[in-house]
Amino acid sequence: MSKWGEMLFFLQQPIVVEVGKAPPEATRITYSEVILGAFGVAGLIMVLAALAGLAVGAVIIYRKKRAEATTPTGTTDHVRLRI
Repeated sequence: MSKWGEMLFFLQQPIVVEVGKAPPEATRITYSEVILGAFGVAGLIMVLAALAGLAVGAVIIYRKKRAEATTPTGTTDHVRLRI
């Protein structure tokens, strides 16, 4: 096949390019949604911290009350305030 024959061969077969559908447009996030989300995360952290503080406080109070109950009266030099 000659050079012209090869060129005619390529010219006879059209090049077809298939274009797919465009991806759907992403939803827009507004500034108010970002701020509300940040407060939501901060609020969750605050609630978890409060619950952890209450749990630790309850354990401390329980241990103190238990230690007071097992210590005989009058054996320490400490003054009980009875708060």
